[in-house]
Amino acid sequence: MLIGDNPRRVAIVGANRIPFARSNGKYSNVSNMDMLTAAFDGIVNKFGLAGEILGEVAAGAVVKSVKDFNLTRECVLNTKLHKNTPACDLQQACDTGLEAAVYIANKIALGQIEVGMAGGTDTTSDAPISVSEGLRKILLAANREKTTGGKIKQFFNLRPSHLAPLPPSNGEPRTKMSMGGHQQVAADVYGISREDQDKFAVESHQKMAATYGSSRCCWTNAKEKEPQIARLRLLRNPRSVCFSGALYP
Repeated sequence: MLIGDNPRRVAIVGANRIPFARSNGKYSNVSNMDMLTAAFDGIVNKFGLAGEILGEVAAGAVVKSVKDFNLTRECVLNTKLHKNTPACDLQQACDTGLEAAVYIANKIALGQIEVGMAGGTDTTSDAPISVSEGLRKILLAANREKTTGGKIKQFFNLRPSHLAPLPPSNGEPRTKMSMGGHQQVAADVYGISREDQDKFAVESHQKMAATYGSSRCCWTNAKEKEPQIARLRLLRNPRSVCFSGALYP
């Protein structure tokens, strides 16, 4: 719902992310919550947001453990932001951070909030491993029993195959293919060669590197432009967290 007569302009003013690292390396014992909190902390420190109440923080992860319930809210509480800052989780494959940024930007544009922060995180180094479906059903059945004898009886249904864990998978439930597999199908259909794909990827990184430090990089002098609190968005990269921000002038 639009508050006011016209949508407001939204701008990016700042960025932060934790360093890149190889999968199953330096971040092997670091969780999604640890990484996202670290990225949030960098933004809070960079823009002097300690104790501030932001309009909202939105972020998320595609693959989350059950312990990551309410992930973004818990990360906010781990930072120096004011505890009254609201937060919510979003999830979209390879696009969580961007969707969170759009979500926050739309709220700013509609006048619902004045400032926000958005982000995303994912890890393959600390991926959740689930129990088998058979074991899960036995555990639930035992939990429903009212007596100790009834609970024990359910475990007589346990079989060796039930003890095998379910490894994490990036395959789509319907096609069983990974995102990379679907991408290759699209490339074959449209005749896009591997060389063209690699060239596009290299040029994209070169353009990003050239932007840093240039007058086109809107967050290089964000503090000089800002007496207001930074409005932030985060871009996600596997095993790392990237932030950028938006300021409503």
